[in-house]
Amino acid sequence: MDRKRGVGKVIRELREARGWSQGRLADALTEHSGQSIGREKISRWEACRHRPSPYWLRHLAAVLDVPFAILEDDDVNRRRFLSSMAATTVAPVVASDLLAEGFSARLRGMGPSVDQWADTLVGYGSDYMTLGAGEIQKRLAVDLAVIQQQCDNPRMWAHAARLMTLWAKTHPGSDGSKAVSWYRMAAEAADRSGDVDTRVWVRGRAAIALGYEGASLPVANMFADQALAISEKPSLGRLNALYGKAHAAAITGDADTARALDLEGRRVFDQAGSEDGDATDYGVPHWRLGVFRSLLRARLGDESEAVDAQDGARRELPATLPRFATHLEMHRGLMLVRAGDREAGVAYAQTALDALPPEKHSLTLRMLMEEISS
Repeated sequence: MDRKRGVGKVIRELREARGWSQGRLADALTEHSGQSIGREKISRWEACRHRPSPYWLRHLAAVLDVPFAILEDDDVNRRRFLSSMAATTVAPVVASDLLAEGFSARLRGMGPSVDQWADTLVGYGSDYMTLGAGEIQKRLAVDLAVIQQQCDNPRMWAHAARLMTLWAKTHPGSDGSKAVSWYRMAAEAADRSGDVDTRVWVRGRAAIALGYEGASLPVANMFADQALAISEKPSLGRLNALYGKAHAAAITGDADTARALDLEGRRVFDQAGSEDGDATDYGVPHWRLGVFRSLLRARLGDESEAVDAQDGARRELPATLPRFATHLEMHRGLMLVRAGDREAGVAYAQTALDALPPEKHSLTLRMLMEEISS
């Protein structure tokens, strides 16, 4: 491996694993070293146009919280870097707990059965809708440490892919960097399963998550396009992909494409939508479709369509899901902003967010608030 090229890639991956921009890394290096460094130098390092000097490698290791050897000898320490990154991105879970669970499962030569993992997935699908990300992260991280020791058949890869997708959903970000890396791995795991529905669902779920959040829109489009190309069969995965792509189009100003995708999404929903019932992240009942469409049409400034979607969703939204009711109220705030009354729209959305107990807040809601305010 070319050493200059390897170091640049490691720096970029370490930076993205922390959810930092190049500017943020430059600021951290400036503060740590006492010498001013600009974003452009970080860009040149990551693009492999220049290799950092030993002086800057030591400061990079310090601010990125990794052993210096990872940057000094990237070829030998590649696996060590990946293990280090995995251990440092599972907070608040203690790494030793994960290692213990994973090795325990491997040493026993056993773990939950395929059917038991299916039941676990059902539980997580429900928990995601009602609990905050922090409340399920620890359990989910431990289960990921265990299931990775059992991925020796297609069905296990399918279950692992869905767990990895959910883990990615608990790590949204303004640039989607940490979530994106997990969505990519989830897609690869889904491909290992050979199951078409899983392959489409994982990519569709990534697309709607990133598109709804307004994060990493090119990646949202990529996952959506992959899902749509894998199978034309109406499915929840295809439905998610269509709306992920629609939100990306709306945010980037392509209103005609966004409206056309909304129309196609409604056709797919008529054939593949979920029955209203138990709330789960794996389903898209009528009220959840309304949430997708409410924000989409609010982003487009289509007030009548947005209000219809909100009213329909609100009528069928389970009372146990106040977070989604807050989403709908905040969409109304966005509509006011789009109509030209920024002050009233921001105040309306902030009031809705403040009415939700703090423990129910999500980063997605905070990102939505930032979108409305800006």
